[in-house]
Amino acid sequence: MNIKAGIIGCGSIAKFRHAPEYKENPYVSEIVFYDRNSERSAELAELFDGSVATTVDELLADPSVQVISDCSSNENHHLFSTKALLSGKHVLCEKPISLTIEHANEVVEAQRKSGKKLMVDHNQRFTRAHQKAKEILNNGELGKILTFRTTFGHQGPEHWGVNKTNSTWFFKKDRSGFGVAGDLGIHKLDLIHYLLDDEIEQVSAFQGALDKVDENGEPIEVCDNIVSNLKTKQGRLGTAAFSWTYYGEEDNSTIIYCEKGIMKIYHDPEYQIEVITKDGEQVNYQLEAIQTNDNQTNTGVINAFINCVRLDEEPLVTGQDALSSLKVVLGILEAAETNSVVKI
Repeated sequence: MNIKAGIIGCGSIAKFRHAPEYKENPYVSEIVFYDRNSERSAELAELFDGSVATTVDELLADPSVQVISDCSSNENHHLFSTKALLSGKHVLCEKPISLTIEHANEVVEAQRKSGKKLMVDHNQRFTRAHQKAKEILNNGELGKILTFRTTFGHQGPEHWGVNKTNSTWFFKKDRSGFGVAGDLGIHKLDLIHYLLDDEIEQVSAFQGALDKVDENGEPIEVCDNIVSNLKTKQGRLGTAAFSWTYYGEEDNSTIIYCEKGIMKIYHDPEYQIEVITKDGEQVNYQLEAIQTNDNQTNTGVINAFINCVRLDEEPLVTGQDALSSLKVVLGILEAAETNSVVKI
């Protein structure tokens, strides 16, 4: 089966994750690139031996293109993903699925109407450590999950994006929407839903633009740090901290506290999972290092997406899953802005 893929938006996520992973996939024959900045699409087409579409409509009207990666900036996801689904394409949308619940519902509805696959790139579900962690939690050897804490932070998107300056779209309210909460936070909130097989239903939070400035030296319009308390439907309690100011080292760790012990994920540089039981026994797992901005390995996302299309399977992250995580992010931001406890 030969699949032709289209990529909308040719920034860093397309260049470092989507395009190389499509290129490596044995079922993908060619990639067609579109970006409103035609130099970017031309550069990636050359790099990955693909071709260029001059407009989104031209790309979506091409009957030979079966799958689309929507790698546009956050405020455009609902427009391009909806349009692509209704044009009969299977869609892999970058996270967050959109900036509002109303727009996210449009994408989910377009998927339902079209009957095509929609997967959202909450890529933390795909790492070997998180898959193994879910297996250990599911088999009940640690007993009931009681509490958790999770964090995701690095030195900021101006060090990773295609535009390595403080004018990056991640710092703009109208384009990024949620600051660090939408960039990094949503990944971990989705992961908590996945690992705990539960949903966050109540939150409180503090946020701030503590250190980042824009191209004019003014504090950025969105938060660069956010810290929140979370309660799930099943009554588990947890904390989550997301940051663009972890200068010196990235932190992508999660700790789950259960009746019979503790599980630490991506907490130790050598062991991706550490299980410490109530009676002090320790089991370490060496799986694979987490994807970081400096360590670009295959995320497995494109392979999983192509397999869904090829084998007609349900995606590991559905539009509904993405909508649930989006609701939590919106709740956390509302809690921080209103100094109140918010029910999701």
